[in-house]
Amino acid sequence: MLPETSPVPSGLKIDEYLRRRLMPAEGTIPHLEGIEMYGDSMPADTVGGDVFEYINFQQRYDIEARIARARQLAREYLDPLPRGSTPRNQVDVHVAWLSSKGYSLSDIAGYRKGKSSEQLHIAENLRSLYATAGVLLVDAQGHGIIAAKIASTVHDTFQAFMLSELDSHGTTTTDLFEKLNLRLAESVTARNALGRTLHGDAREIATLLYGEIHPGGNFRFVNFGHPPPLVFSDKYNRFMEIDKNRMVQFMALGLEIPENHPDRNKYIWVKLRKRQIEPSDLAEITLMGKGDILFLYTDGVYDGSNERERQKIEDVIRAHRLEPAKNVSNAVLEYARARDACLREQGLADEVDDKTVLIIKRT
Repeated sequence: MLPETSPVPSGLKIDEYLRRRLMPAEGTIPHLEGIEMYGDSMPADTVGGDVFEYINFQQRYDIEARIARARQLAREYLDPLPRGSTPRNQVDVHVAWLSSKGYSLSDIAGYRKGKSSEQLHIAENLRSLYATAGVLLVDAQGHGIIAAKIASTVHDTFQAFMLSELDSHGTTTTDLFEKLNLRLAESVTARNALGRTLHGDAREIATLLYGEIHPGGNFRFVNFGHPPPLVFSDKYNRFMEIDKNRMVQFMALGLEIPENHPDRNKYIWVKLRKRQIEPSDLAEITLMGKGDILFLYTDGVYDGSNERERQKIEDVIRAHRLEPAKNVSNAVLEYARARDACLREQGLADEVDDKTVLIIKRT
């Protein structure tokens, strides 16, 4: 019998528990050659709907053990199963089916060879994770415990799908985000009244930005309704204009379903997308020079449209651009905190939202 455990650590209220759970530890910051990063989050209440996380592949996953397993499977998949033996893996199971359908020994050998090479490809992809770091930003609608619950759902679903991605591909693919998008879509057959209404305020709405950075400064990402990244150039001492055609952006999670998805009629969608997401739909930014800064944020810091606010944040980054990423992040959050204090003094507390800043700097 398992010992009784509490879902919340002793002495913590649920809001404080969620706040701590949705904040990454500083010790998880990935270390890539030529790249420095730091982020922080500040909820509008005790807990909020913002979550960001460093995806430190080397720390979170045993990459070498996964590579060894992929190579072992590559060898095992080539070996015919002795007659009368129990299947060792799914390839053996499928080979038994092929045999029952009259496929030739040549067909079966070709299938085994294909599945073996697939595992070698997975091992190669896994090796590349030693020089890759991921970052996840989620902004759930509203703030408080309900928003934190939505953010937690996205976070946990993302992590579960990531395990599946590494098992199947050795890297992240666009399929992960298509599944995550569907997870937040409103089901026609939802089990509670919240999911049966057509009113938008009943939806669990969240924006998401996930990207992976490499030592050369290349940042490839997918964006669901999130404010687009900004790039501060050390050479030109200002934010640079980015070609919007390169900044592919989908609607917030769950609002847009691809029309070629087999379950599309089982969900209540706002818009149909022509097809499922493909690798060509990922956006890409490169930090060209030493000192360049990639600025990621949620709309509680900047909504991506107010030119005056953009200029003020640019001034803050300009003043701290020679300092470590942590200092730059703290300075932007301190600016946002001071702005919130002014809003409250003006009786505009409703305009105060959760805030997250993530700085990625090329060193």
